Amino acid sequence: QVNFVVCQLFALLAAFWFRTYLHSSKTSPFIRHVVATLLGLYLALFCFGWYALHFVIQSGISYYIMIIIGVENMHKYCFVFALGYLTVCQITRVYIFDYGQYSADFSGPMMIITQKITSLAFEIHDGMFRKNEDLTPSQRCLAVRRMPSLLEYLSYNCNFMGILAGPLCSYKDYITFIEGRSYQLQQSEANGKEDTKYEQPDPSPNIAVAQKLLICGLSLLFHMTITKTLPVEYNIDDNFRATASWPVRFFYLYVSLMAARPKYYFAWTLADAINNAAGFGFRGYDKNGVTRWDLISNLRIQQIEFSTSFKMFLDNWNIQTALWLKRVCYERATFSPTIQTFILSAIWHGVYPGYYLTFLTGVLMTLAARAIRNNIRHYFVESPAAKLCYDIITWMATQVAISYTVVPFVLLSVKPSFTFYSSCYFCLHIASILVLLVFPLKRTQKGSKKHESIQPAWSKKLEEENLLQKNSYSTTNNSFSQKQEITCRYQALKQ
Repeated sequence: QVNFVVCQLFALLAAFWFRTYLHSSKTSPFIRHVVATLLGLYLALFCFGWYALHFVIQSGISYYIMIIIGVENMHKYCFVFALGYLTVCQITRVYIFDYGQYSADFSGPMMIITQKITSLAFEIHDGMFRKNEDLTPSQRCLAVRRMPSLLEYLSYNCNFMGILAGPLCSYKDYITFIEGRSYQLQQSEANGKEDTKYEQPDPSPNIAVAQKLLICGLSLLFHMTITKTLPVEYNIDDNFRATASWPVRFFYLYVSLMAARPKYYFAWTLADAINNAAGFGFRGYDKNGVTRWDLISNLRIQQIEFSTSFKMFLDNWNIQTALWLKRVCYERATFSPTIQTFILSAIWHGVYPGYYLTFLTGVLMTLAARAIRNNIRHYFVESPAAKLCYDIITWMATQVAISYTVVPFVLLSVKPSFTFYSSCYFCLHIASILVLLVFPLKRTQKGSKKHESIQPAWSKKLEEENLLQKNSYSTTNNSFSQKQEITCRYQALKQ
């Protein structure tokens, strides 16, 4: 853990240096690729020793598969190999070397590299084999129209900004950053007509980086002080289960799992800050002309802590992984996309039994929450007081359900996980099954859109800001005209 933090702080300093002295206006993309790759491999070697060779081996063999198999089927072979290689490494680390410990956890970076390998394979397949009209808007936007060189491929997978903690980014966004294509600002007049577009100098990320480092500091302080006083393991303490009342037990369940989240806030926000410091992650301007540096952000803390549905929580937690699951599995699944997506998520996370218990429970919770939202939520639209009451109740229910679901994820093993669930008499599992028996799942797009539009005030405000941003910026791309690229980028962000 100390190695990880030291390496990330070094990467932060290197990111400022990279942006200042190896800026795209001063240096060729070739040099930027080489330096980013070598720095990334050095950090991996320093942090994990010779285990870092797995990163190169996994990436190298996957690239070889792409070259020899061809664009028609390479996405399938790359998916099976990358995920299989990751799983083998996780099995050896967990069951042969060090069960339950995170020392030399080289599988963490491999999880991000696996996402990059598989997502790029699908993007190349979409761009070089499938017909344009068969692609969804987001697939059309992310499609890669030429095979990357080996250097570009290694730079994308192993660059110093994201090799230790990610986050995942699309290949096209990364190449655009490395090649330094100019930012453009698109202004809109009051009548909605587009005004002229003009080139902007690269916006400074310093304020965004400072804000994110402040969040990192607060998260780390919270983790080192509060988290240790509220261990999740206390939920299965015999004395606590025997003496505490049900309200007390559920309250402690909530606060103990809430206290477990800041370590993720710290790691993901620091990773985001490193990318921003290098100049990567710019997403445009808000309605006040303020820069937005959340193109590859992995979480929205406010929306997580105040989420009023299971879906809202998942949409704002580990955002880039959720997008990866959606793009490589959910959108392409021929049957039961929700179940397939949760199973893939469990396999990707690792081989601890607790992961599978969490994600199988998550399937039930997600389907039950969707059924309740589709069948009940619209009755609370008309009255603001009823809507407020509904939001409060659903917030409480969501936080308890999330905490109940992820306990095995923290406890890892089968025995303590079943001890917890049996002490609760599997109450939320049974409740979810009853909900699915009583309320039908509505499958129509119209009904889904209707009910999704009813949401808490803070969520509405966020969506309004996102809609405004649709008319506030664009990113250039060699493959499309300016108007097509603007539409493409907005669709991808919406997805």
